[in-house]
Amino acid sequence: MADPAPSVLIAGAGPVGLTAAHELARRGVRVRLIDAADGPATSSRALAVHARTMEVLDQMGALDRLLPLGRRVTHFTMHRRGRTLVRFDTNYETMPTRYPFSLMVDQVVTERVLRECAARYGVTVEWGVELVGVRSETDAALVTLRHPDGRVEETPVPWLIGADGGRSTVRRQLGMRLIGDTTQEWLNADVTIDADLPPDSNHLLHTDPGTLLLVPFPEPGKWRVVDTRDTGGADDPEVVRRRLTAKIGRALGRPVTVGAPSWLSVFTVQQRQITRMRSGRCFLAGDAAHVHSPASGQGMNSGIQDAYNLAWKLADVTRGHAGPHLLDSYDAERVPTGAVLLRSTRTATALVSLRTVLGPALLTVGTAVLRAVPPLKRRVEGKMIRGFCGLGLAYPDSPLTLATDATGGIRPGDRVGCAAGTAGGHPGGAALRAELADPRWTLLAAEPATGRAAHREAVEQVDRLFGAAVSVRVLSDANADGSSDADGSSDADGHSDADGHSDADGHSDADTDGALRRALGLAPGEFLLIRPDGYVAARDRGPGRFRQVLQACALLPEGTTSAHH
Repeated sequence: MADPAPSVLIAGAGPVGLTAAHELARRGVRVRLIDAADGPATSSRALAVHARTMEVLDQMGALDRLLPLGRRVTHFTMHRRGRTLVRFDTNYETMPTRYPFSLMVDQVVTERVLRECAARYGVTVEWGVELVGVRSETDAALVTLRHPDGRVEETPVPWLIGADGGRSTVRRQLGMRLIGDTTQEWLNADVTIDADLPPDSNHLLHTDPGTLLLVPFPEPGKWRVVDTRDTGGADDPEVVRRRLTAKIGRALGRPVTVGAPSWLSVFTVQQRQITRMRSGRCFLAGDAAHVHSPASGQGMNSGIQDAYNLAWKLADVTRGHAGPHLLDSYDAERVPTGAVLLRSTRTATALVSLRTVLGPALLTVGTAVLRAVPPLKRRVEGKMIRGFCGLGLAYPDSPLTLATDATGGIRPGDRVGCAAGTAGGHPGGAALRAELADPRWTLLAAEPATGRAAHREAVEQVDRLFGAAVSVRVLSDANADGSSDADGSSDADGHSDADGHSDADGHSDADTDGALRRALGLAPGEFLLIRPDGYVAARDRGPGRFRQVLQACALLPEGTTSAHH
């Protein structure tokens, strides 16, 4: 028998397309992944993988493969005229995460890891297959594909994701335009540098005039150098090598040795995005929808997060677990996110390039003040980290975010964060981390002080009606010895085994000291509905609200079709 037709066609097998393909396939959706290139990329491109993206990769099951291949960076150091002006440290105090650093790893390696992970779910890339035509219809996208042998294929697909980069054919075919501006021209050079620079830091060198940004590769002594001023001679590696040697030596105040560039590229700094990321049955993600300055390393990270946001929603709709209006939230969430990123990368571009006349003087004075006032420096470090790590992103205005009257603790729209100590040192934290890796939604309910029997019954009903789409977990931190509660019901059947999960009803998690419940700010009887991407959709109270909240987020009971919803 022929293979069943794919539900989703993805154009572009870079990190964005691979993430979408992986997450759809992990949820049982058949995908087809094509790319116009002859094979995997070999040239150097993005380097930085930030904290939120590492959380995403962890939830995907891909991070354990990638972490050993990268270099962890936790500092940002500024130099001028032989002096170290300031060394900024990371400050994730307000954003708990298991990954309080940036991982420097070549995008070529990141793509290879994602291809390997996607292959575990049967996803392979059709190289040399180019999408040349798209028309969005009511119930399908009609696509025209050109194969390497020149054969033309015309086929309808239920859904199309354009992850085909800044020059996206999908975007052009749909009549969408990137809106924004182009500003400066910068030069990228991958070189070896013998200069005794700490490799756990990015380095900004003021070269009077202009600046160089140095980003470490995992390989010892290898650096990505971004020259924000001089772009000439890019066709002559020796000219670039001599120029960088002089500039770096001048900024550090000592002789350095720079090797011949292994890769050179001149590019225009762009700050542009589209005003919508969906047209009927077609979606855009990554550089196809927004392009950023590389100053804070946002391009690949935001694209992976686009794909992750879209894939679980499209999977839920495709499998009949949710109504089609769930997909409206993709545009509503990711277009404003792209606008915020444009603002932050615009600021980062100005700070990195320092093209104002007063820039050098202000840099020297400002960094001296920061060194003299540690609390101020710590606040600046926190603001810098929040600007690019992705952990500060929230969706308070999303159509999937339900209002709450609760004060304190985690709120709808917030990301569920878990620090390394909590995730590894407490049974409830470890169970929460496991839940975030589950491709389903999570209903996390704090057991009430009384009425536990009714609470358990409501949990079981949710499991029966929504279990394919929702994992239900109960935080139990009272009467751990099995004594009866006020209404006479006993929780002796809900005792937890060594891994924190109940051996009776399969829903209870060990939180015997209430630490996890308190960390989330939940009172007894309150619950959180956590989306598959780890953001809170709802915070409410009482088992009678379970079903209403789930259906308010477009989830359908088992046996219901979206046509009847």
